Amino acid sequence: MKTKLIGLGILAAVIIAAAAYVFISNSQTVTEINGYVGGEKIGLLEDEEVQDILRDRYRLVIDYAKAGSIDMVTDDAEGRDFLFPSNQTALELYKQVHGDPVKSEIILNTPIVLYTRSAVAQALVDSGLAVVTNGVYTVDMEKLTETIEAGTTWEEIGLPQLYGSVSVGTTDPTKSNSGNMFAGLLANTLCGGVADESNLAEILPRLQNIFQKLGYMESSSSDLFDQFLKTGMGAKPLIAGYENQLLEFAVENPDTWEQVKGDIVIMYPTPTVWSSHVYIALDEAGTAGIDALLDEDIQRLAWEKHGFRTGVYDTPTDAARFGVSGIAEELTQVAPMPDANTMDRIIKALS
Repeated sequence: MKTKLIGLGILAAVIIAAAAYVFISNSQTVTEINGYVGGEKIGLLEDEEVQDILRDRYRLVIDYAKAGSIDMVTDDAEGRDFLFPSNQTALELYKQVHGDPVKSEIILNTPIVLYTRSAVAQALVDSGLAVVTNGVYTVDMEKLTETIEAGTTWEEIGLPQLYGSVSVGTTDPTKSNSGNMFAGLLANTLCGGVADESNLAEILPRLQNIFQKLGYMESSSSDLFDQFLKTGMGAKPLIAGYENQLLEFAVENPDTWEQVKGDIVIMYPTPTVWSSHVYIALDEAGTAGIDALLDEDIQRLAWEKHGFRTGVYDTPTDAARFGVSGIAEELTQVAPMPDANTMDRIIKALS
């Protein structure tokens, strides 16, 4: 009898252990979601600390393919759980093509800025196109646009070593968000306000003329920024990009940054526009990414290691941590982007 009871006890223990194993295994199941992401956010999604938080707290793995913001919201996204473009205009374009998504939320913010070399920055200041106040460079968009339209050469503003006319290198506005947003900023500048249906016909030919002079344009903001860093002042004297790109580069490449930081200058257009990186959930699985990416620690890492201004860190006071000079603590001169219908017409005109 005693032996039988021992046997039953062992059997019960095995059953309990098996049930516990199944429960623990199920509770630790990790869900993988996949979607399209703008290249400027890849550093954040590949951050091991971010991946650990996603996996340990949210049982989530985010897989992705890189795509331009405009391409991802207008192309077929079958089989994807989410899209992660870089502005709210992309969300509005998505709605026009596909209807309302399951859910959407702004996760990150970063302003559009200009990047250049110290010699070019000084020439822009000397020619009255830019000013520097407390170490922060700002560029007068109206004056810069007038200079570009006039065909003023780099030599005429004191840079005989540079070939051709003054221009701003940008990504393809029909494919990539930074180029798209810079096109919107130029459209606003050309009309002296916010571009819309009432003034677009008048300024479109001028906008087309500016972009036609640029020649080949990269389709990814990260590729353009990489080329800017590698090819030197002669190839890309002045480009449009995101503020976070330089901050992230300084964190991830401290040795290289130490070598080049004396020559790379960040300049803020006045006015500029915010790039609001909106997460678009295409199905219920995709919605898990919203809460996870809004996690307070992920938002902190997004600023501290990747330079994104977030809901918690939208007016950062610790920018000195990056070792990048000239970062504006607060942006006061910010213009709204043209609405989605206007931007759609701009994209088509520049195609």
